[in-house]
Amino acid sequence: MVKYLLLIVGFVLLIKGADFFVDGSSAVAKRLKVPSLIIGMTIVAMGTSLPETSVSVSASLLGKNDLAISNAVGSNIFNLMVVCGVCAVLCPMAVSKDTLKKDIPFSVLAAAVLLGLGAFTGVVRRWGGIILLALFAVFLYMMISSAKKARASGEAAEEDEYKIMPVWKCLLCIVGGGAAIAAGGKMVVEGASDIARSFGISDNIIGMTVVALGTSLPELVTSVVAARKGEIDMALGNVVGSNIFNILFVLGIAAAISPMAFTMQNSIDTAVLIAMTIMVLLLCMPKKKMLRRHGALMLAVYAGYTAYIFVR
Repeated sequence: MVKYLLLIVGFVLLIKGADFFVDGSSAVAKRLKVPSLIIGMTIVAMGTSLPETSVSVSASLLGKNDLAISNAVGSNIFNLMVVCGVCAVLCPMAVSKDTLKKDIPFSVLAAAVLLGLGAFTGVVRRWGGIILLALFAVFLYMMISSAKKARASGEAAEEDEYKIMPVWKCLLCIVGGGAAIAAGGKMVVEGASDIARSFGISDNIIGMTVVALGTSLPELVTSVVAARKGEIDMALGNVVGSNIFNILFVLGIAAAISPMAFTMQNSIDTAVLIAMTIMVLLLCMPKKKMLRRHGALMLAVYAGYTAYIFVR
């Protein structure tokens, strides 16, 4: 019973901690006169991936690297198939040219680099983590450049989207949110590992399912709310950006801390992620839209792959 409570409390701390951390960081950035658009493209976009970061870094520090990789890859598969699938079923999504031409191909590249680093040697070494982090820096530069271009061309108005809080409140949100994220990540890793051991299930399966679902809740909530409000391109953009962040930043940091064993199961899961991402790209390309039938197909594919994970 204690291990289940640990897992649930860990998830709550992760999600609420990420909220507070993003609010505090956004307010500080606003005080420093950073444009709202750039705050949204960086701090807020990364904020939904803070739970994955915490879980994977905690797993790396505790020597449970199998959980680190399976959590990041499992979260990406869940984000792509379930989060996008649910959004498309709720409301067909128009997909921007930039998402199709830049963001989705870049997410395929990120997964392919991870597969290349791990599949042949069976381990992602520290230098591999540095390569992932360098690619993340390139992605960050691309995001900020496109945000500046959008603002310059008048696509995005400069508005007071992020409230300016008192300095003490900003610091409280950042420190408190960061502490909650760190504590939640450790609790989730320990709780999930205990549950896996008690049922004789591998860390890989727990990471690909329960932990992946739990750490993907911020993406699910953010994207579904965006889709219901009609901000449909934001829903897909949030998912694709988060997927890139999960591989390049989350696993980059985890590998830089401690080399990660890359199992045959990790190779299969990463290859499946690449195939699913290409599938989404091909579905959206003809009409630059993700339709309800596409969403239903994606949910069915995810259900089938989840069944396969438990059978293998």
